[in-house]
Amino acid sequence: MNVDNYQSIPQPDEIDIREKEDAMGAYLMMFAALGAGLPLPILNLIAAIIYYYINKGKSLFVRFHALQSLLSQLPTSLLNAVAVFWGLRIIFLDYPFTDVFKGYLWLVGIANLLYVVFSLIGAVKARKGEMYYFILFGRLSYQSVFKKKSFEQNRIVNQPPK
Repeated sequence: MNVDNYQSIPQPDEIDIREKEDAMGAYLMMFAALGAGLPLPILNLIAAIIYYYINKGKSLFVRFHALQSLLSQLPTSLLNAVAVFWGLRIIFLDYPFTDVFKGYLWLVGIANLLYVVFSLIGAVKARKGEMYYFILFGRLSYQSVFKKKSFEQNRIVNQPPK
């Protein structure tokens, strides 16, 4: 990764309190949406998408944390959705309650616990104005947000006539 192709990362003392709170809110949005949408796990994902698009223009710091929160929510939302629909099939369509389903529920529970722990850490770090990189999602978010766009690098304005 060539550092020259990336914009500088803001330092904690360069970030105002509002940006820190908005970045922290990206991680805490999950808890509010979880309470409202527990039976429908896709509502959490929709809330994260809306939060990202509303706040992405505020600063690179907020955009990074909102994108990382959104990307990290994708796997858990999908796992939760499968668990809910699988459970509904068991309840309403008389599918068997198997050990495979029990094992899947354990996997979903562990994935959700990890997601909550990492989200809380991310929220605390964001509130302090610090960058916190989740495994995989941190790199993707960093490259998406801080990479200089090619049109910015080779942009020449006001050329003489040819």
